[in-house]
Amino acid sequence: MHIEPGVVDGAKIILSYATAATVLTTAGWLAFKAVRQHGFITLTVRSLIAALLTFCCFEVLPHPPVGVSEVHLILGTTLLLLLGPAAAALGLAAGLLLQGALFAPIDLPQYGMNVTTLLAPLFLIAALAQKIIPARTAYVDLGYSQLFKLSLAYQGGIIAWVAFWAFYGQGVGAGNLTQVATFGGAYLTIILIEPLVDLAVLAAAKSLRGLSGSALLERRLFAAHA
Repeated sequence: MHIEPGVVDGAKIILSYATAATVLTTAGWLAFKAVRQHGFITLTVRSLIAALLTFCCFEVLPHPPVGVSEVHLILGTTLLLLLGPAAAALGLAAGLLLQGALFAPIDLPQYGMNVTTLLAPLFLIAALAQKIIPARTAYVDLGYSQLFKLSLAYQGGIIAWVAFWAFYGQGVGAGNLTQVATFGGAYLTIILIEPLVDLAVLAAAKSLRGLSGSALLERRLFAAHA
C-alpha cells in the first residue's frame, strides 16, 4: 500500500500533510483517552508491540509490487482487537515511520499519504466494531463472518485510499486505471487471508485465558463490554 515516489508530487503533496495531520491528531486524541483509562506505561508498551508487528509486516513479510503499489499483509484488525485503537494507531504510524527511516528513506516524503492510508481505515473499523459486535461478546468469541466484515472495511479502505492518491496524482487515464485495478484485485486476497489470521490469533488467545486482565491486552479481548 506504499505510495511510490512520483505518484503525487509538487504542490499536490500538500494535501497529504493535511490528511496526515487529521489522522495523527485523531490518534493523539485516542492516546489521551487511553492514558486516562489505562495509564501511560500500558499505552506505551502496547504501542511498541504494535509498532514492532507493523514493522515486521512491512519489512519481513513478502510485499510484492503489484500495479500502482505493493501488496502487504497489514494486520490492522488484529492490532485493533488485541491492543485497542489507540495503541494500534500509534503502532501503525510508528512502525511505518521506522521502516521508512531505516530501510526506505525514499518513502519518507510520502509518509503523509501512507500514514493516512493506514490510519483512516483503522478508525473506520474501530467504529464498525461497535456496530457489528454485540456488547456481550468478547473478541475471542468472534466468528469468521464478523472478522471478514472488519477486514473488508479495513483492507477495502486501504484500496480506496491508494486509488485516491493514484488518481489524484496521475489522473484517470487508461494506464493508471489498469494499474489501480491490478493492485486492487491483488489486494482482495488479503481480505480473505486476514480473517483467518485473526481467527488463529484469537483462538490462541482464548486458550490463554490466564492473560485475562493483563494490562498488555485490550480488556474487551476476554470480557464483554461493560
